[in-house]
Amino acid sequence: MTNYMKGLFGSLVTSLVLLSTAAAAAYPPVRPKSVSVAAQGFGSRVLWDADWRFHEGGAQGAEVNEFDDSGWRPLSLPHDWSIEDVPGTTSPFQLNAVSQVNGGFMRGGTSWYRKKFTLPAEAKGQRLQVQFDGVYMNASVWLNGHLLGTHPYGYTPFWFDLTDYLNATGPNVLAVQVQNEGVTSRWYSGSGIYRHVWLSQQQPVHLATWGTTLTTPTVTAAQAQVHARTAVQNQAAQAEEVTLVTRLLSPGGQQVARTEARQTLAPGATLEFSQDLSVKAPQRWSPEAPSLYTAVSEVYLGKVLVEQQSHYFGIRTLAFSATNGFQLNGQSLKLRGGCIHNDNGPLGAKAYDRAEERKVELLKASGYNAIRLSHNPPSTALLDACDRLGMLVLEEAFDMWRVGKNLADYHLYFDEWWQKDIKIMVAHDGNHPSIILWSIGNEIPERGTPAGVQTAAMLARYVRELDPTRPVTSAVNGLSPDKDPYFATLDVGGYNYAVGGYAGDLYAKDHARVPNRVMVATESYPLEAFGSWMAVEDYPWVIGDFVWTAFDYIGEASIGWRGYPQEQAFYPWNLAFCGDLDICGWKRPQSYYRDALWGKNQVSVFVQPPIPSFPLNPARADWSRWHWHDAVASWNWAGSEAKPLQVSIYSSCEEVELLLNGKSLGRKLTSRATEFRATWDVPYQAGELRAVGYRGGREVRSAELKTAGQPTQLKLTADRPRLQANGQDLSYVTVELVDEKGTRHPQAENDVHFTLEGPGTIVGVSNANPVSLESYQVPQRRAWQGRCLVVVKSGSQVGDLVLKAIAPGLRPATLKLTTRASGKPS
Repeated sequence: MTNYMKGLFGSLVTSLVLLSTAAAAAYPPVRPKSVSVAAQGFGSRVLWDADWRFHEGGAQGAEVNEFDDSGWRPLSLPHDWSIEDVPGTTSPFQLNAVSQVNGGFMRGGTSWYRKKFTLPAEAKGQRLQVQFDGVYMNASVWLNGHLLGTHPYGYTPFWFDLTDYLNATGPNVLAVQVQNEGVTSRWYSGSGIYRHVWLSQQQPVHLATWGTTLTTPTVTAAQAQVHARTAVQNQAAQAEEVTLVTRLLSPGGQQVARTEARQTLAPGATLEFSQDLSVKAPQRWSPEAPSLYTAVSEVYLGKVLVEQQSHYFGIRTLAFSATNGFQLNGQSLKLRGGCIHNDNGPLGAKAYDRAEERKVELLKASGYNAIRLSHNPPSTALLDACDRLGMLVLEEAFDMWRVGKNLADYHLYFDEWWQKDIKIMVAHDGNHPSIILWSIGNEIPERGTPAGVQTAAMLARYVRELDPTRPVTSAVNGLSPDKDPYFATLDVGGYNYAVGGYAGDLYAKDHARVPNRVMVATESYPLEAFGSWMAVEDYPWVIGDFVWTAFDYIGEASIGWRGYPQEQAFYPWNLAFCGDLDICGWKRPQSYYRDALWGKNQVSVFVQPPIPSFPLNPARADWSRWHWHDAVASWNWAGSEAKPLQVSIYSSCEEVELLLNGKSLGRKLTSRATEFRATWDVPYQAGELRAVGYRGGREVRSAELKTAGQPTQLKLTADRPRLQANGQDLSYVTVELVDEKGTRHPQAENDVHFTLEGPGTIVGVSNANPVSLESYQVPQRRAWQGRCLVVVKSGSQVGDLVLKAIAPGLRPATLKLTTRASGKPS
């Protein structure tokens, strides 16, 4: 066996709960066009993202080996063809796209992927499986012309055993057809194999896929009991005596517990081992201290180790009640939450590990301690990041059941697939300590009917059978007493839009009627942020608030400005424009207001433009309140000299003072009574607008807006200058148009062009402008509000990357990035 072949399966398999850094370190090197697959005795798993071929459109006969795919485009996964430019254009957007407003005017369709590989003699007698972490949607998979199966849902992982159809001596071809036809979603879903693909090799006696469950039924400061359920399969032709060893490692890597059990497995049988282990003085997992233990499962035949898997998990306790709210490790904790969708902005649906990790990092830095994964199971990388960084998770299964919201959505498959998909969700994700709640559905159309109540009870009962350690919820809209039978099927009542507007304060009313109901705001309007959060603070039975949304996203175009009802005439709007953070990850005004609600001594300052940022929609329904006030962080208003502009300060200080060019315009109190904001009408005068926050009469924080001169130069700032040379790592580079003093000009909209030298590629560009029709792929972007974003992906070679940005009339900028073979990126 060659060194290359040994390296391909040289690392131990890790399943279920891979941390993103561990997964990144396991990325294999670049492989030749026809990949050889080696076999070793202790079980292995490798990332299988490289060296696929792609074709957009129909391809009759593409499932058979003899099909000629030489003209297909070579690529590496993750991949999303909807984010790519429409063929023959430099834009992914089309007025007549089938997705319309829902999908941000981007296309879907049918496409094909093919991968060729060879099998060495050493693999004889071994089992090989392929796992897809996510394919949107309606995937059909063939190996050497044999249909392995189909998987309609675009958000749950799935796997197939390849063994019986492998060519031991000749080439093998894996073919995947993906069909995202019609209006399948209410938001941008992306299209294609948009998450990782893995290849696993195992002995005939092996650990079952997603067959390890780890729980912590008893936890005290002195000791924790860890219960491990581990399924072992015997696919050999004869009975085998199997020994299962389970070892627990501390967050520092020291062994803290060990147990073993021995059983005889009949041929074709699967046996679940049940083992209990004790950990002394456990380090409990929490958002503040996300301590992760490792469970190592080892399968022995006699004294021969045939498989080893490692699973990360956390030791922690959960409790929910109307009296004490949500308690983590015995301590009450309010959920500062936000909903997020599946896409990664300029990358589309492509679930690069770093993109998922960065999303969690940015939300954590903005004060969030919880996210709701709406309305579908997420990538493993995102949950890994939540585990490692300390982010609580509400994971949701479906956006609809039997009654569809669009003609081609999941309701077509619900009856046949709901049980399979829920089992996959719980089995695949259940070891993540970050998950605290399972949701069985969002705004289900039949929620107020007897049939809907019956379905809710069926789903909730099944989730509890699979995982009795976490409560079940569902996000409910149309809140009224007729939903009480539906709520009765749940452990925690998910309330969508319970505060403000027509709702008033339903929490108090419902508590008076159903005092034992635990409630959570599964969705709330940005415009109702104050009332929504005050309810959480005031009522112990309301455990948290998940704003719609924490991160902006593609699709549901313009709900954050033009609102509902929506129509084709909204084009060219393509972003929702309702997120606290925009699709580039930059904080928007409502995010700073949330800082004042959640944090101490916060101060920020914004200005209402003299002319609206976008044309207003006079037909917006009054219940459509996903927008925020028209506010920008700018003091550049040439042509408005001496005209009064409304200036708002968001502050959790006791009082704030506003100064214009050093002259005080007065002090005002900021408290709950003022909803933590203060406003002034300020005649515009170029210079500096400064907001100062005071507590106890002393200055504790300030924020400034400065009038920028004409931009003269570009400024490049990378979130991470060093990357892993794994073909997957990312650096997000912010490009600013600044004046001679380095101040960003908030109205600059120059075109910026990019080049990259070295072992890497530009994989995305953006500016967060919700009406821009520019390409996310072409290495250029017009600035918006004085900035844009470039996403650089590492190659597989070690070396330096040089990014250069050029804009006519401005001094160019150059940024050096470095890729390295190993070690934690920074």
